[in-house]
Amino acid sequence: MIILKILKFCLKLFIGLFLCGLIIGIAGYSYYSRDLPDVATLKDVRLQTPMQVLSKDGELIAVFGERRRIPLKYDEIPPIVVNAVIATEDARFHEHFGIDPIGIVRAMYVGLKQKGFSQGGSTITQQVAKNFFLTPEKSISRKVKEMIIAIRMEQELSKDEIMALYLNMINFGSRAYGIAAASFTFFGKTPDQLTVDEAALLAGLPNAPSAFNPISHPDKALIRRNWVLGRMLDQSYITQAEYDEAIKKPLNASYHTPNIEFSAPYVAEMARQFMYDKFGENAYTDGYKVYTTISKTDQVAATEAVQKHIIDYDMRHGYRGPEKVLWENNEPALNEEQIQEALHKYICYSGMCPAVVLESNDKEAKAVLSDKSNITIAYQDMKWARKFINDNQQGALPRKVNDTLKAGQLIWVKKSGDNWGLAQIPAVNAALVSLDSDNGAIKAIVGGYDFNLSKFNRATQALRQLGSNIKPFIYTATLEQGLTMATLLNDAPIVRTTGSVTWRPKNSPPNYAGPLRMRIGLGMSKNVMMVRALRAIGIDYAATYLERFGFPKENISHNESLALGSASFTPLQVARAYSVIVNGGYLITPYLIEKIEHDNDSGVIYQHQPLIACHNCNDEVVKFDSVSVSLDNVENESNEIGNEEPEEANLKSEDNLILPDINNDNKTVDVTSKYAPHTVDSGIAYIMKDGLRTIVFGGSDWQGTAWRVKALGRKDVGGKTGTTNQSKDVWFSGFGGNIVTSVWMGFDDHRRALGRTFRAEAGAVTANPVWVDYMKVALEDVPEKQDVKPDNVISVTIDQRTGMLPGSGARTMSEYFIKGTEPTTYGSQEVGTSVTDSQGNTQELF
Repeated sequence: MIILKILKFCLKLFIGLFLCGLIIGIAGYSYYSRDLPDVATLKDVRLQTPMQVLSKDGELIAVFGERRRIPLKYDEIPPIVVNAVIATEDARFHEHFGIDPIGIVRAMYVGLKQKGFSQGGSTITQQVAKNFFLTPEKSISRKVKEMIIAIRMEQELSKDEIMALYLNMINFGSRAYGIAAASFTFFGKTPDQLTVDEAALLAGLPNAPSAFNPISHPDKALIRRNWVLGRMLDQSYITQAEYDEAIKKPLNASYHTPNIEFSAPYVAEMARQFMYDKFGENAYTDGYKVYTTISKTDQVAATEAVQKHIIDYDMRHGYRGPEKVLWENNEPALNEEQIQEALHKYICYSGMCPAVVLESNDKEAKAVLSDKSNITIAYQDMKWARKFINDNQQGALPRKVNDTLKAGQLIWVKKSGDNWGLAQIPAVNAALVSLDSDNGAIKAIVGGYDFNLSKFNRATQALRQLGSNIKPFIYTATLEQGLTMATLLNDAPIVRTTGSVTWRPKNSPPNYAGPLRMRIGLGMSKNVMMVRALRAIGIDYAATYLERFGFPKENISHNESLALGSASFTPLQVARAYSVIVNGGYLITPYLIEKIEHDNDSGVIYQHQPLIACHNCNDEVVKFDSVSVSLDNVENESNEIGNEEPEEANLKSEDNLILPDINNDNKTVDVTSKYAPHTVDSGIAYIMKDGLRTIVFGGSDWQGTAWRVKALGRKDVGGKTGTTNQSKDVWFSGFGGNIVTSVWMGFDDHRRALGRTFRAEAGAVTANPVWVDYMKVALEDVPEKQDVKPDNVISVTIDQRTGMLPGSGARTMSEYFIKGTEPTTYGSQEVGTSVTDSQGNTQELF
């Protein structure tokens, strides 16, 4: 009887406790369920995935983002990885409903019974819930919320979906998030290539990514891996034979960085800036793939050409001495640790690395690198090192190694083949821009010698004076006003005195030939002829006309020095302007981003539709006011009142690069071809483009300034050199096929001139070789282009001396003219400062 009463009491107590627990549970569930997130959002979750910048062919250029992650679908994850994770983290993953009471009890029991690797109480589902929705704080309320979310997840998602979320989300250490990133970071593999021991190692990392990191803590990582292998064996995920084989293997883990196909840091930074402007910080986490317009072949060729000729310039101007002297001859040498400490303050730049000279003699020097390896520098690998005196003067070549290199010097070295040679960080810099003249796609862009030395992008940001690189644009303006390539202008010195100021523009070299046709003046880059051409059409007209080529009006000077290239523009602005001449008169807009893909299966969210040049259109040219042109007063002081020099603060480096307008509304993209503004008559552009070829190929008895371009072995090439006063800036801009490339070289300090060695530095000898080396590669598979002559262009046989119709015995040539501007009279027998026509009328030309 007493026993029955006790049983009844226990039953009532149990029921009461159960009901109380149920009520408390329901109340707690209701309380903690308030404001919990909707787990259905996990079906369309966006994992933090870095932005990738790629070439147009899909080759990786750069990765931006703190977390490395490569999301995978469940069926892309190999079973061995899934099994290893289940064995390690949640043995009853397929049996529980989000939380595992049995697992919790077992974990508590094991934790009390033994020390070491205890089994966690949280299921994989709970870990996903915590990482996606909750903070990492340790509290009862957070744990309850975690359990509630986990239960809801199991109702909403399949086990495969939960496992995929876990393996794509979890931190494996070393900035690797997700199994794909971890596989590559530690083994350089994709998950499907992992072996049993490698899968076990990775499965053991999420529990304590730092403590078990196989690179920084290999001993702990090995113990953890072997424990995971034991769990896999216990749960029959692997056989005894597989276990025995796997546990004998070494870790074999090493750090792997993203597989960058080629270096293009200035390109990557431009793309990064564009994406950040559009998406802010989300650009680095939302998994964008940014496809640029460049190719590996062209970009590598551009980088190599720029770096090679920067080094060539720097070496021929002499050796500026060691980076630092760590000890003098009469001082005790530093020990190995001190030397390494000094070396590790420097990094390598484009293959150029720091070294410390340990000893030297007549024939060689011994040095040590930052990796503690010893190298030898022989005389033939440092004999270039004439002493730098100034930009115009160098000392004699060293006769012995120890004339230049002495123990204690911290120097720069570079390896060529099997030999190490003396080097130095260049002081000069350069930039290159290459465009598709038909649509504005950037084919290659280099903003300087090394991005790590200077992130300043000289291709898009450096405003430098053009020198003679501006002449084709002003000559184009003169053609618009009725002058022709056969018009005679006097190649004679100019002296203009205004008050106490005397202006004497000179040719370079200062040679003068009297009256010459404009084609020769362009081909031989005659400065005084350019000034006279500017006077003929007027400064204001010429300055306004330059805007047709995309030059910002804020940068354009309104004085006669404009003819000599006093205006300042960026290399990208210059390349764009030359494209107008090359493509038939269309002002294309440069662009770098071809398309953008999103990693959330939405595919292409942006596809660039460029404004293109039309080669068979009859559309009208943008109209500009015409001016009266007279050659009567070009010898006199200019009648133009304006003498405006643009304010330095107002100069614009904007290049109108297109910032993508992302199509987020899933509207159909309009793929209809649209044409760029037609700013220069196609006939005039055709004639000027032919003039640029003359600069390369010259005439029957004279040589163009760009004759080095003939090394390309093509007929569809042309270009223009440019050198400013005192050679502070040198340029070469030109074309081959439909590729336009502009090269600039100079010092970042505008006050410093490029100087001379055995000859003066100039566009033809300093910038032109960079252009040629690049274009050899860029044009390798590009067929020669045959331009179609516009209907308004005619070819007329002229007298080479007068530019007029040839008389008896005259030396003749063919010249292009816009219909209506061709000569109608015959030239005189004598050519001086006047011309006598066939009716006997005499007219002064100058």
